[in-house]
Amino acid sequence: MYYNSSITKLSNNLRPITAIDKADAAVSLLLRLQEQNLEALLVRRVENPNDLWSGQMALPGGKRDPKDHCPKQTAIRETLEETSIDLTHRCRILGSLRIIRSEQKPDMKILPLVILLEHNPSIRLNDELVLAFWISIDELIRNRKTVMIGHRKVHAFLVKDVCIWGLTYRILSDFLEIVRKIE
Repeated sequence: MYYNSSITKLSNNLRPITAIDKADAAVSLLLRLQEQNLEALLVRRVENPNDLWSGQMALPGGKRDPKDHCPKQTAIRETLEETSIDLTHRCRILGSLRIIRSEQKPDMKILPLVILLEHNPSIRLNDELVLAFWISIDELIRNRKTVMIGHRKVHAFLVKDVCIWGLTYRILSDFLEIVRKIE
């Protein structure tokens, strides 16, 4: 269960975003309070042979555009483009997680921003995404597994017949470690 004091503790344990501008990409870990429980928004990328993360579960976000002055602007722009959620209204940026690198593209530095939505937005996906759903943080904690992807075992969350692995798994694991610390 999450209340305002827990959100404040969470924010206090995240990194500030003001000093971080070295990221090449940004993603939005969107949170909402639903009946006293914290939920995160996950999206599935479309199947595309030109996409390194084709068909995978993800967080809204993408590469930094030259017109983006900082990763925060990247996250705001990409989230709006992909989901139609406007992060400039009725949202609170709580902070960021550590910069993470993708195994598929190790030179790319990705900054996950943690954002609390203070409303229940309607979601309209663009053509890069095929699915969006909210999942409780408690469900993620309960459903951590090891699975076979191709010919290797990987850590993943298996929830609602969905496998969350790779970069998204690592970002969510970083977030859950912070949640565990404040509980």
